[in-house]
Amino acid sequence: MNIARKVFQFLDRRYRIRSPLEYQLNKRIPSHLGWTNCFGGITFICFMVQAITGILLAFFYKPTFAEAYPSVLAIMEEVPFGAFVRGLHAWTANAMIFMAILHMLKVFSIGAYRPPREFTWVSGVLLFFITVTFGFSGYLLPLNELSYWATTVGTQIAAAFPLVGEYAQAFLLGGSSITGETLTRFYALHVLVLPAVILILLAAHFAMIRRQGISEPL
Repeated sequence: MNIARKVFQFLDRRYRIRSPLEYQLNKRIPSHLGWTNCFGGITFICFMVQAITGILLAFFYKPTFAEAYPSVLAIMEEVPFGAFVRGLHAWTANAMIFMAILHMLKVFSIGAYRPPREFTWVSGVLLFFITVTFGFSGYLLPLNELSYWATTVGTQIAAAFPLVGEYAQAFLLGGSSITGETLTRFYALHVLVLPAVILILLAAHFAMIRRQGISEPL
């Protein structure tokens, strides 16, 4: 505790972080909030679990067409707690999407999308689509038979969009079928592009919530 206190005092002398932290932590919680207002927070906790377990998995996963599936088997069978971490990563991904849906339904039901919170709603909708894209891009990474055919169906759905469908499918696949190029693109989306985008949207989303407060129900 003494070390933590000294570190905090050092940072406070340099960056004056005590006042803004105290302001945020001492904010009163509105009396009308109930457990259903925790859906967004639970979604964020799921994201944090996803980030931590994803980093752990990335140490052992090999994103090549020949080694992806064997590396997943090695994680499951040889790495200590590997099966637990991978299972936690997979199930938390489902929980994150489920809680995001509940959160959006709750916000919509109480009319919290109305002015002056319309941009908070828009950022939330974008976060939901990024979350679903996270799940889609990560589904291919084990490169087993189920993920192969699920990705095939998913990219065919993308191809059905008017005008841009064929270009979107070609971009996702990196060609006309699932190859090593496809795996590289999905891995880059999953660990580089989408995390950067979601962090920016989360920062904007939380900043608007803190600025405008929690909407009261209709």
